[in-house]
Order: sequence, then structure tokens, then C-alpha cells
Amino acid sequence: MRIRLFTLALAAVASTANAQILFSAESVRVPSNVVRNAWYTTNQAPLVQQRLVKLPVGAIRPGGWLLRNLELQREGLTGHLGEISAWLTKKNNAWLNKDGKGDWGWEEMPYWLKGYANIGYVLKDQKMIDESMVWINGTLNSQRDNGDFGPYVIRNTTGKRDLWAQMLMLFVLQSYYEYSNDSRVITHMTRYFKWQLSIPENDFLTDYWENSRGGDNLYSVYWLYNITREPWLLELASKIHRNTANWKLTRWLPNWHNVNIAQCFREPATWYLQSGDPTDLQASYDNHRLIREMYGQVPGGMFGSDENSRKGYTDPRQAIENCGMVEQMNSDEIMLRITGDDFWAANCEDVAFNTFPASFMPDYGSLRYLTAPNMVISDSKNHHPGIDNPGPYLMMNPFSSRCCQHNHASGWVYYAENLFMATPDNGVAAVFYSDATASVKVGSGVVVNLTEVTHYPFDENVQIKLGLDGQAKFPLYFRIPAWAQGTTAEVNGIPVTDGIKPGEYLRLDGNWHNGDLIKLNFPMKVNVRTWTANKNSVSVDYGPLTFSLKIKEKYLRFDSKATAQYDSKWQENSDPSRWPSYEIEPAGPWNFGLTGDLTKPEQLFEVVRKPWPKDNYPFSLDNVPIEIRTRGKKIPGWTIDQYGLCAELPPSPVVNDQTAEPIVLVPMGAARLRIAAFPVVR
Repeated sequence: MRIRLFTLALAAVASTANAQILFSAESVRVPSNVVRNAWYTTNQAPLVQQRLVKLPVGAIRPGGWLLRNLELQREGLTGHLGEISAWLTKKNNAWLNKDGKGDWGWEEMPYWLKGYANIGYVLKDQKMIDESMVWINGTLNSQRDNGDFGPYVIRNTTGKRDLWAQMLMLFVLQSYYEYSNDSRVITHMTRYFKWQLSIPENDFLTDYWENSRGGDNLYSVYWLYNITREPWLLELASKIHRNTANWKLTRWLPNWHNVNIAQCFREPATWYLQSGDPTDLQASYDNHRLIREMYGQVPGGMFGSDENSRKGYTDPRQAIENCGMVEQMNSDEIMLRITGDDFWAANCEDVAFNTFPASFMPDYGSLRYLTAPNMVISDSKNHHPGIDNPGPYLMMNPFSSRCCQHNHASGWVYYAENLFMATPDNGVAAVFYSDATASVKVGSGVVVNLTEVTHYPFDENVQIKLGLDGQAKFPLYFRIPAWAQGTTAEVNGIPVTDGIKPGEYLRLDGNWHNGDLIKLNFPMKVNVRTWTANKNSVSVDYGPLTFSLKIKEKYLRFDSKATAQYDSKWQENSDPSRWPSYEIEPAGPWNFGLTGDLTKPEQLFEVVRKPWPKDNYPFSLDNVPIEIRTRGKKIPGWTIDQYGLCAELPPSPVVNDQTAEPIVLVPMGAARLRIAAFPVVR
């Protein structure tokens, strides 16, 4: 690859008066990991050095639509769940009792606190932080003499201690430590892991959930090792890996539960950090691809699993849990830090932009347990066996199952925490794009403040302004999405003519000054994907956004208690009338296929830009800032089936004599009723 040095003329650098910038530009597939970042905790020998380094919680402050989503979560269910959910009752809660016994206490509280506490840190909301500290202090104080802590759960199936919920709480404690530097966390985790090391091998990680999800425990052990460098922690890591389900099978998975897959496929890559065996890293890639080959021939970044993937159920009307979306995004972020590979950033964006937002009501007051790429009714009926789950799993319900009700909280805030990352060479990388500010220590120890302005993914333009005292030499990395052919960049108005390759990083290494401005343009074009393995259906992309048919939505409000799932439990004094459930019915036709020469999308699709929403919330039909206009034909035989679901796709091409009609497509993430995998009509 060629490296070109640029000297920017003084006249062209108004923002850096009395200074010249000398910088090199090159394309790198991933940041080099031959050195170790001097300013942030990163992998210590003998662990493999990661390519990107997560910044401490609080270093990044999101803005724009991403900030608005966090604010809506605070105002909605996440911010008020402590007043509603029975599992967050403080009286006789096992998380707050030294003996680990109580009426309430398993995964629900730490699932919620993972997101709730971090939203509080990021928003600097003292009320949320204070509430979080009740649970964090209670958890720290619950540690027993042997090092165990939290709920003392014995599984009836095995008669042995279950450690799954503690794995979740370790994530909470890690974030709290990054935010606060509270040394109690290090002492607590050290004592707990010493206790884990003492558990007899045959009694360790034997239950279904903990056995599947041991990779989370492994991740936390490495987190602590990188701070304390205690050699015995690597011995514990080996023990955890030995006793975790084997996620390195060939063309098979240990189980087909959707959340387990989204969460656990990365366990071999996590173990790779210690083993150094490339086949371990490859196994996580293989797991990800296998589930999508078999059940994921659909738009939106996920796969059709409902609760569990089943042979023969591969149509885009099969759904994914809200929990599965959150865990996939978290796994993608972890895989991105390990590998630096754009592949993982792209999948995270696909889920975040196209699937995750549509699983909530716009006010975040309720959520849907299951969401599918093709979903034309969202009600309280039992759609089993069309979907795997028997019960009201398609309704927007504040109690959409115990897990998702609590776990959804971390999706957006974890994404926000990964917008910028440090690099091993003491630089900083922009890996996801959103309005945001970040404060990062770079180079020889100078703090640079980055201010990003963009409406990405709804717009092509991104600009990042640097703020620092004096000047500093350090590298800047910008991820160039694989779809962004023709990307352009400029520094202080001077074009960068080398170093831009889609699917890689633009690395600019220079002596930077206060006020330097980098601008990027990611040209978005309409692209049609064909899903050959799913009856030759097609989907329509524009940049990182995938589009769905705009279906008029009719909302029906219901009493949450009357429509709650079987395991829903309210606190005694909560008011369910404040948190209604909703059914969504189609108030117009939905059974359209696309027609015309799809090999020439520029002739078939008109991209229409609309004003940016004043409330910064683009994920609703009324607010979308971009639409695509095209023509489609109705398919009369494609209807609601005997299970009350959108019938399976008819094989394409469908031949009929229907008249082509104008139709509108909107971003999938704004479509709570959606057809995103279209038949093709001739």
C-alpha cells in the first residue's frame, strides 16, 4: 500500500492558524496490535493483544438520536422498572441479603442494572446513579466468607449451585469500576474468583444456562487479570473453558436457543485470547455464519429462532427475542474489540438500526418479546406452533417476559460506549458513527476531545472536530463501511486522496492541533439483496439501512394485567394503568411483492429525504427522515395463515396480472409492522 505525506497550506487551514499539519494517510485492514496502549487497561501477557480498546464508561457522551433513545429509556420502562417489577422489590431480595436467600433473586435484577446503571453514568443522572448504588452496595455487601455472593440458587435439575446470575452482575461491577475506580470491586471479584477456583470440577457450570454461557464468566476473568495480573486467574480461565459447552463444534451448535447462540457463539474467540489458537477465533466466525446459513437468510442482522431454532422454520416470519438482539450487539462489540474486523461492526449496525428499535413502542413504555423481518400483526394471541413460543409473545407488553423486560436496557448504552475506541498505538478509532463527544488520552498522554456531528445512518456525512491544548502527535482511525464505495475524506478542507478502502480503516497519523476538522462522506446507494435460500426473496438496502414496506399501523390499547404473560409479576403498590399493553394491526394492505428490473435499482427506487425530526427520534413512521418510493404488485394468495401469522413467502418469481401500484418503503427500524423480505412479482 502507498503512504503519501500531505502538508496542508496555511491558507487552507483556517482552524489551525499559525500551524501546519503534516500527516500520513493509509488504509489498514485492522489496527496493528504489536504494541500495547499506554493509557488504558488492555490485554496483558500472555493474552493476545486486542485490536481495539474499550474506553472507560463515561468517556463517551452520545448526542442526537442515540442520546434521545437513552433519554426515552430513562423516561420509559427502564427508568421506572424499579417501581414496577416484582424482581426489583428490595424487601427480602436475595441480592441484598448476606445469606443469598430471599423471595426475589436471579437474573432479572442484574439484567436490568447492566443497562440502568450505565445509562445513569452516561447521562450523568444522579438519581439513577444513587438507585444503582443501592444494588451495587448491596451486592458487594452480600459477599460471604468463602467469596461467594448474591443469590444462593441450587438447581433442582442438578442439585448444584447455579452461577449464571452472578456472571451478569460481574458485568455491572466492571462498568461501575470503570466509572468510579472503586477498589472494592477488585477485592470482591478477586475473592469470588478464588472461590470459583475451589469448586470441584464436577460441580462447576453444570446447569443449562451457566454451562451455555460460561464465556461471559471467562470474559470477566480476563477483565480482572488485565488489572491485577494474578497468574491463578488464567488457571481459572482454563477451568471455565473446560466446563463450558463446546461452542467449537463442526457445523453444529451445543443448543439452538436464540439468546444462547447470540451470546455464546463468541466463547471460542474469548478463549483464543489465552490459547492463541487461530482455530478458536475461527470457530466464533463459523458459529455466526452457521446459524445464518441455516436460519438467517433474512434481512436485519439476526436469524429466525423464536425461542429455539427448529428444522423447517426458516421463513422471515420467524422471529428473534429482544434479548437475542441485545446479546448479539454486545457480542459484536466484543468481537470487534478482539479482531478489529469491520464484519462485526457491520452486523452490530444491522441489528441496531434495522431490528432492535422496532421491538419497542416509540415511548419505550413497552416492548415485544419476539420481532420478525416479516411481521404484519402484533397481538396477544397464541401463534404456536407457527412460532415456537405458546402464549402472547407478539404483543407490545411492559412485561414481555422476565428476561427481555429487564435485559433490553443495555442495548443502546453499550452501543454508545463503543462509538470510539482506543488503539494499541495510543490513537483513537471512530468505529460507529453518531452525534457524540468523547474524551480520550492519546499520544504521549495528551487528552483530545472529539466532537462528532452527523445524522448517520440516515445521512452520508460525518464530521469530527478535535479539541486539545496545543498540539499532539497520534493516529486517528476511521472505519470505512464495506458498502461505502466512493467514500471521500478531507482534513481542514484538503481532500485525502489515498488510504480509503471500504471494509477497512482510514489511518491518519499526524501532529494534530485544536480545531482540526475531519469530514467523511459515505455515499449511500440503493442495493437489492437476493435471499436465494429463502425462496429467492429480496430486500432493499440504502447504506446500512434496510427498508420495509410502509404499513399503516392501528394501535389498540389494553390493560397490561389482563394481557400479561404467565410469568409477569408486579410490585404490590405499582400502577399498571400507567404501563399499558398494545396490539398493532395493519390498517392497510401489506401483501406486496416488488416488480420491475431489480438489477437496475437506480431506475426503480426513488430516495426521498424528509426533515430531521424535531424530537431527534427517527424510528417511527411519522418521523422517518428518509423514504424510498417504488412500485409493487399485490399477491392475493399471500394472506394471514391458520396460525394468525403472515403466511410463508411464496416462491419468487410470482407470476400474476395485478396492476403495479405506488408503494413506500421506510427503514425497518421504524416499522413495527413490516415486510422486509419481499417476493418478486413478474
